Amino acid sequence: MFRVDGRVALVTGAGRGIGRASALALAESGADVVVVSRTLEQVEEVAAEIEAMGRRAVAVSADVVELERLGELVDAAVDQLGGLDLLVNNAGGSFPKPLLETSARSFERAFRFNVTTALELTKHAVPAMLARGGGSVVNISSAIGRLTDRGFAAYGTAKGALTHLTKLMACDLAPHIRVNGIAVGSVATSALDLVLTDEQLRSQMEAATPLRRLGRPEDIAAGVVYLCSDAGSFLTGKLLEIDGGTEAPTLGLGLPDLEPTGPA
Repeated sequence: MFRVDGRVALVTGAGRGIGRASALALAESGADVVVVSRTLEQVEEVAAEIEAMGRRAVAVSADVVELERLGELVDAAVDQLGGLDLLVNNAGGSFPKPLLETSARSFERAFRFNVTTALELTKHAVPAMLARGGGSVVNISSAIGRLTDRGFAAYGTAKGALTHLTKLMACDLAPHIRVNGIAVGSVATSALDLVLTDEQLRSQMEAATPLRRLGRPEDIAAGVVYLCSDAGSFLTGKLLEIDGGTEAPTLGLGLPDLEPTGPA
């Protein structure tokens, strides 16, 4: 039930971290994969690993915020691999900033990168999926979409919106296309380079996680395979919380209280 033999997947942000692990896991489970990243060398390496497994792969260099190019990604799947069945909207992210330093421009950029791209790429993918009888979409969200911490007004709002967009798209696209998401906790990827090189910070995050470790990209990739495969065929509009059991942020930014500037 966890096999995806004969299916074609498209994974964004696939050059490293969660995207790379997801692309490799889908290939290991039988899929051919279009791997997308801004850095061509990275996705070419991932494509070579997939081909070494005996599966087909297409490496595409693209920035998903260039919405006019998203159709090309689906075209690559259809033209070079014969169609599209599975889509993993993994590309996203945003740097934390204090609220008063979060400009409207950076807020809107975070929303575009994390939410609008997933909406638009999914819309491009739908006709190709329906042409093969249906499909599955997985949106990679974040635990900060439901938790609160200082500094995450842009990123947390965007991921919260992506989570709800997942539910709404699932309603629109049922019954032939399933749409689910994964709320990712603290995962050991390049986004946490500062933590990974500071043993004190890493130990603090691990201690704040009920399972007492950071996540691995493969932990998330296993959830992706589940949601894409027949094992997850009775799920749509749902969010898997793969976060080590966290119910609060595992590492605060240490932003200070705002102080009054006039009489109390």
